[in-house]
Amino acid sequence: MKRPLAAFVAGFLATLCFHQPALWLLNLAGVVSRAPYAMKAMPPFGVPSVISLSFWGGVWGIILVAALGRLRHNFILVSMVFGAVLPTLVARFVVAPLKHEAMVVTPKLIATGLIVNAAWGLGTALFYKLFTGRK
Repeated sequence: MKRPLAAFVAGFLATLCFHQPALWLLNLAGVVSRAPYAMKAMPPFGVPSVISLSFWGGVWGIILVAALGRLRHNFILVSMVFGAVLPTLVARFVVAPLKHEAMVVTPKLIATGLIVNAAWGLGTALFYKLFTGRK
């Protein structure tokens, strides 16, 4: 599998298999009210929210591999840090304003973003290594 495709599929699957279960656990613990695997139709194409999120997880997977792809040591750890920090910051300070959402920044919201996105980074690294045979 070519690197960008492997990275996209890894990020897409990591959203479904790591990010959303982390959100589910936080929801179950009462930390967040947002439910995982949301099926609400998203504009402009009406695809379920979780599929839209997974698509963007795939795009972030390509970005992660482009940034860290040649890293030989600590790929999984650095992928978790990358996932925790960059998508969380972009979601809060770029995506929220574009969607005309309030730029609410609370410790709970930031912690939630860091946790679910670190889980995504872990999953992306593991899937990418699986797909590419990387040691």
